[in-house]
Amino acid sequence: MIKTLFDKNNNTAILLAGILAIVVGVGVARFAFTSLLPSMLEDFLSLTYAGLLASCNFAGYLAGAVFSIFIKDINTKVKYFRIGMILSILTTLVLATTTNETLWLISRIIAGFGSAMVLIVGGAIVMVKLNFESKTKAMGIHFSGIGFAIVISELLSQYVLKKGTWADAWLALSLFAFILTFYTLYILSFDTVVKQEVVKHPLSKSIFSPYVILLILAYFTEGVGFVVQGTFLPDIINSLEGLEGYGNLGWLIVGIAGIPSSILWMRLAHTYGSVNVIIIAMALQIIGILIPAMSSNILLNLLSGALYGSTFIGLVALFLNLGGHLAGKNPVVLMGSMTAAYGIGQVGAPLYSIALIDYFGNYHSTLYVTACIVFVGIVFLLYAKRIEKLK
Repeated sequence: MIKTLFDKNNNTAILLAGILAIVVGVGVARFAFTSLLPSMLEDFLSLTYAGLLASCNFAGYLAGAVFSIFIKDINTKVKYFRIGMILSILTTLVLATTTNETLWLISRIIAGFGSAMVLIVGGAIVMVKLNFESKTKAMGIHFSGIGFAIVISELLSQYVLKKGTWADAWLALSLFAFILTFYTLYILSFDTVVKQEVVKHPLSKSIFSPYVILLILAYFTEGVGFVVQGTFLPDIINSLEGLEGYGNLGWLIVGIAGIPSSILWMRLAHTYGSVNVIIIAMALQIIGILIPAMSSNILLNLLSGALYGSTFIGLVALFLNLGGHLAGKNPVVLMGSMTAAYGIGQVGAPLYSIALIDYFGNYHSTLYVTACIVFVGIVFLLYAKRIEKLK
């Protein structure tokens, strides 16, 4: 068994290394911030500054995601994946060792870039290395790592907080990420330089049909829908009357619900059609967004976390899978456009959120606006379906 786990060409080892990479690049470098937000708000961060840090993180991720699309050579991908893993550790260490606000802003931007290298470029390496007939199902297992990343970073953070401070938690997360990195860098590499034929296909602007443009716009609204709970959910729950201290339980449920989500949603899409399933997932996400604004019931708000966790990972997989199918032999421009639209939504959402929270003094208006934006995305998709029918 141990020999199998250290075999670079074994599918189990490859998938494990891919999931552990996501734990470092997404769990530690991104979602641990959400987990530790309530404790940092108590004695260091203001909510406005926390929103700015989140926006910077997503701006870095957007830059990395667009950059990664143009890395064609698999050997170069390995190099940038390694850089992403190292950046994820170093930027987390910054949060553990200083309270300089400028350094925090810079570190969150770089951490976002590192996360993109790990999630997108690392995902491409896993895809190349896997030896399965159906790699799509295997990649569903790989992206379940996002759910594991939330659960593991949350459990580790809360364990350290019981005995120490949020700075101690960042330090523990850095050391944990450092240990995991040795295994992932060993498995997700190649013994020799890989020769890969890069086939160039002419770009056709006809790919940007009204149907595709509506799909891109809908993905933008999902970028908005992802961010607000992904940044503030523990504090949203803690801010409700009678629910102080329950925020991190809600966040843990997000991770647990996220683990099987991409696999289940992709199966449903195969049976019922991608757009139909995307509409259902976005509708469920809207319900989850609205619950904290309309109720302080503990069970309903934990359900809100479950609805968020079970939709946001699946929606990324569903949109990108559909986009890749529509793009055919030339996915770079379409995938780049979709990623950019989603990223712009991610960067903008924390900014309007902190403005509304500052003005109204609670999260309710932010949640209502976010739900409305995601609903507009559903309208775009319904209109896209109508266009497709009229063809």
